[in-house]
Formats: sequence, C-alpha cells, structure tokens
Amino acid sequence: MLTYVYRITKYDHAHRDEQGRYTGPEDTVSDHGEVEAAYLQAVAAFAVDSGIAHLAVREPQVPSLAHFGVEPPVDGFGLEGLFPSGRDGFHDGARVPLDSALELVRVMLRDNGAWCRLEAQGRFAVHVGWDQYLYISSSRPCEEALAVTRELGLFPERLDASPYAFEAEEEEQYIQRPADDDFWADLHRAVVAGQAGLLEETYLEGAARWHHLTSGTLAPVRAGLVPRARLAVWPPLSSDIAAVLRALPADGLVEGVWQDDEGFIRSAVVDEDAFQELTARMSRARAAALLSVYAGERVPLCTAVMTDDDGVLRARWRTEPTPSDRDWARRQSARGGSGLRHVHEP
Repeated sequence: MLTYVYRITKYDHAHRDEQGRYTGPEDTVSDHGEVEAAYLQAVAAFAVDSGIAHLAVREPQVPSLAHFGVEPPVDGFGLEGLFPSGRDGFHDGARVPLDSALELVRVMLRDNGAWCRLEAQGRFAVHVGWDQYLYISSSRPCEEALAVTRELGLFPERLDASPYAFEAEEEEQYIQRPADDDFWADLHRAVVAGQAGLLEETYLEGAARWHHLTSGTLAPVRAGLVPRARLAVWPPLSSDIAAVLRALPADGLVEGVWQDDEGFIRSAVVDEDAFQELTARMSRARAAALLSVYAGERVPLCTAVMTDDDGVLRARWRTEPTPSDRDWARRQSARGGSGLRHVHEP
C-alpha cells in the first residue's frame, strides 16, 4: 500500500457538517470547464512529483445493464479515440502515457461510462469515486503537488487509504486457474470430446463476447483474446432450437446465446418484456442456449484468466471457481503446486 493517500475535491472544508458531509453550493457533476481542468492539472502535478510518465490501466469496466452516472451516457463510454488500437486497447494492464491517463480521468469525472484504476506499481495510483471525489496515492509526500492543488482552488485531504483501492482476497480463500498452455491443452481435449464448444470472454468488467470452439478455431480464438481477460468455458450450443425456447422461464432475466447464419455467436440479456423478440431471433439460429444470469445458477464447465505473454498471471480480478476448477486445484496440490492464484504484482 502506498504511504501518501489524498482525497482531492472541489468541496470547501468550510461547508462540511460534523459528519463530514458537504453542504455547500458546488454541484456533483463536472463543469467540463475550469474546475475539471483543475482536477486534471492536479493529477498531472502529483504524477510529475512522483516521477511518473506512464500508468497502467487496472480492472477496467463499463456499464453492463444500466448506466448509473449522473450525466447522460456517451457512445463508446468515452473511449473513442483514446487508444491507437481502438476500444480493445482499454484492457487490464494496458500501459498509457500520462496525457492519455489524464483523458481517462476526464472520462471518469464526466461519468461517461468507462472506469478503471490507473497505477504505477509501488509508486503512484489515481482513480475517481462518486460525486467528483478524486483519490491519489503516492510513494512520496508530493508537497509541491499539494501546493499546486491548493492554488488551483481544490481541497486536498490526507487519508489512511482510498475507499476505491483494490482489496485482494487472501490467497488461501480462493482458486484461480491461469489460461496457460496446460489450460488450452485441456480445453482442446474437451472440445474434441464434444464436452466444450463455447468460450465466454469477459474483456472488461461489464462486457463480454462469445467464441465458437472447434479443434480448428481454438488457436485463432486464443490469439485474438484481450490481454488478462476472464474466460468461462461452456458446453456446445444445442441445435434443438425448439427445446431451447421451451425452456424460457415465465419471467425474470435470462441470457440467450445463439449462432447466426454467418456462424457468429450472438447474445442478449433480456427480461420477460423482450422474450418475444429473443424468441424471434433465436428461432432463426443454427444453434442456441439459455443461461441464467443469477449468482449460483450460472455455472460454466471451467474458468481461467489470461496470463501475460511471459506466462505470468498478473490480473488481480478473478473468476468464480467451478467444481472443475477445484478439481484442477486439488491435482495441482497433489503435484506440489499451490492451485491458487499467483500474482507477481500488487
């Protein structure tokens, strides 16, 4: 944990009550103008004071079913034009120059939809909370940046820790399989045996895409996955479309997954108001399946998280272990391995 943690806001301490709640006239949305610019200048000052020129994107996310920001949603979640490779450049571990990091902070201040932590390992971190609360952590006291921040009309406060800092679970409490060569070899065997046929790639928190698996598509699918994505393996889709549609519940949320005429895998999470449209789409599909969206009911065959190119698992987010994942962990333990998630970076 970094030693120096500051909460920076536009809210004057003189307008806080005994519980620390702000009672003054400032609005909780970005002004898209001078105040927003002051926030960004403050972040830049702290980064320079900390000796930081690049930051890594950590745990990026976008809204899934609903947008809870106080400003209207923006197409592309505010990410358009920020990454040379397009939106796929917004992934866990992506290294961005300070100028791009500041634009991501702007996106978060405006509640455009995209959110992440921005970090330089062991040296610096910045992220945005609700209501224009900005949190900066550094390995240095950053006295010059604090002075700049006050001159900009903002109000820095020293904290013990940010409420939005990543909190890692104790390793012994959970299992995380890496998507390494052994995982892909096991997956190939499952596909050939007809046990697996579908891969769910959660490339951002709140965003996933689906891949049809055959012995011939495994290699290109693997090559095209976003770095550090979370993976879930599912059985093949059913060609008995009528049977799939008969399994639609009377109400509630459900995810429909289907293969269209061109072979692409489509999906949609809908409630009973959209069952008719989902039925119309899936009735024309080559194959389909219905999946629960409720915790405890949505259980894939197995899960994993993509490693970096050097084979090390550095992603901090995890998948929910399945019975197959626990079996894998027991086999690892029997061979002398931990069977637990192994992270080399905090």
